[in-house]
Amino acid sequence: MPTHASGEGPSTGLTTNPTSGCTPGTFSPGTRAWFTGIGGCGMSGLARLAAAGGVVVSGCDALESDVTRRLAADGIDVTIGTQDLPEGLDVLVYSAAIDQDHPHRTQAGTRGLPQLSYAHGLGLIQTGRLGVSIAGTHGKSTTAAMLAWILLATDLDPGFIIGAHCPQLGGGSRLGASTIPSGPHAGEGGILIAEACEFNRSFHHHRPTMALITNVEEDHLDIYGSIDAIIEAFTVFAESIPHVQDGGSLLIAHDGAHRGRITPGLACHVSTFGFHPEADYQVIFDQAVNRVGILREGMWVVQWTTHIPGAHMAMNAAAAVILAHQLGAEWTDAAEAAEQFEGLDRRMQCLGERPVTGGSVLVFDDYGHHPTEIEATLRALRVAQDPQRLVCVFQPHQHSRTRFLIDQFAQSFGDADEVIVPDIYFVRDSEAEQKKVSATDLVERLQQRGVHARHVPEFNDIVDLLEQELQGGDLLVIMGAGPVWTIGRDFMQSSSIAGGA
Repeated sequence: MPTHASGEGPSTGLTTNPTSGCTPGTFSPGTRAWFTGIGGCGMSGLARLAAAGGVVVSGCDALESDVTRRLAADGIDVTIGTQDLPEGLDVLVYSAAIDQDHPHRTQAGTRGLPQLSYAHGLGLIQTGRLGVSIAGTHGKSTTAAMLAWILLATDLDPGFIIGAHCPQLGGGSRLGASTIPSGPHAGEGGILIAEACEFNRSFHHHRPTMALITNVEEDHLDIYGSIDAIIEAFTVFAESIPHVQDGGSLLIAHDGAHRGRITPGLACHVSTFGFHPEADYQVIFDQAVNRVGILREGMWVVQWTTHIPGAHMAMNAAAAVILAHQLGAEWTDAAEAAEQFEGLDRRMQCLGERPVTGGSVLVFDDYGHHPTEIEATLRALRVAQDPQRLVCVFQPHQHSRTRFLIDQFAQSFGDADEVIVPDIYFVRDSEAEQKKVSATDLVERLQQRGVHARHVPEFNDIVDLLEQELQGGDLLVIMGAGPVWTIGRDFMQSSSIAGGA
C-alpha cells in the first residue's frame, strides 16, 4: 500500500516544534493536541483515534452530551464551554462548525500555533493506513457503517470514523488493527474507513487508497454556487487516489455521479456499480421482499435480504459489499454480514409504535435534509409499511439550502399525506440570507402542488398537534438534520393518550 509523505497533498503550514521534538501535524506520540468542538461525531472519533495513537488529547465543546461524557470516561480531558487555550499545546484541531474568528483560532494565530481542520487531521491519521474514503451527496454514513460492520464480521479488523451513531458498532469510531490481518492486503497498514464530506471542499484533505462516490448532486450551493463547481470538487478528490500500481481504486455509481466527467484521466483503477446493466457490478433489487443481488459480467455473484427498505438503501448496501470484497472479504461472507446490519441512528430509524386514538402509530426518525433523500425515504416507507396516512414533520436545514433547492423540495413530498414544517434551522446563514426565504415559502410551494402542508413554528406545538390528530394506522416520520429529532422523542414519551404508559 502506498504511504503519503508528510509533504504531499494540501499544504499544512506545520513546522517541527523545537520544544516537543515532534511534528505536530503528524499526530506523533506525545503531541499535545487541543480539539475545539470535540463533541461532534467526526471530531470525537478523530480525538479517540489520535489518543489511541499516543497523542495527548484534550478539548472542549459548547454543550455537555453523551459524546463528551463518554470521552471523559475514556480518559480524555473535556471542558464544557469556551475558555482560553491552555499553554503548552503543539496543535489546535477545529471542527467544521468553528469559524475563523473563533477565540481559539484567534489565540492560536497569535501564538503561532499550528491549526488543523477536522478533515486535515483525518487525512494525517490516514497516512500509513489503507484509507477508504466514502464520498457522495447522500449515503455516506450508512455505507461507511455497513462496510465497517462487514469488515468486522469478516475479521479484517478495520478502524473507522462515522458521522453518526451505530449501535451495532458500539458508536462511531474505532482504531482497528495497525496492519491488515488477512486477504490480498495482509500485512499492509490497517484499514481506516472515513466519510469524505464535500462541504467547503474538506475531502480534498483526505489521503485515501480506495474511495467510493455514491452520487453527486446539487448541495452546499452557498459554497459552490453551481453543480459544475461541485463536480470539479469531486474530480479533484478522485484525482487524489493513488495510481493503480500503488493500489489506488475508485468505485463510483454508474448513474447519478457524473462519472463521465469525473473519471477520465484518473490514474487509479475505476469500477462502476448501479442498476444499469452496463455497470461493472449490476445491482438487482426486489423491493417486495427487500432482496438485493449483484451481477458481474451478467453472472450472479451474491444475493441477500436487507433489513432497511428502499432502493437507495439497496445501493448503499451493494456498494459496501463490493468494497468489502475488494478489500479481501469473500462474497458470501460479506453478504451474510450485510444481511445482519440493522442501520444507524436517525437513518430511517424506527422508534417504535405509540398508542393513539383508534390504535397505534408507527414512528420513524430520519436525518434526510436534501430533496433526493426525502423523496427516497418517503417512497421506501410508503412501500414497506403501506400506512393509512404518512405524516411527515420536516425541518428545513439552512436558509441557503432551502432557497437554492426550494422547487426540488416542493417535489420531494409526493408520498406524504401531510407535511408539518417548523421554522428553518439556522446554520451558518447570514442575516441577509435568512431574510430571503422562510418556512412559509416552502409550505406555500407544497400547497401549490396539492400537498396538505402547514407551518407550525414551535416544536411543542407540533407535538401537541400530533397528539390531537394522529389516528391508528398512521405512520409518522420526523425528518431533518437539526434538533427536529426531539419531536419524535417527545411524542414517544408523551403519555396524554397512552394513558400514562
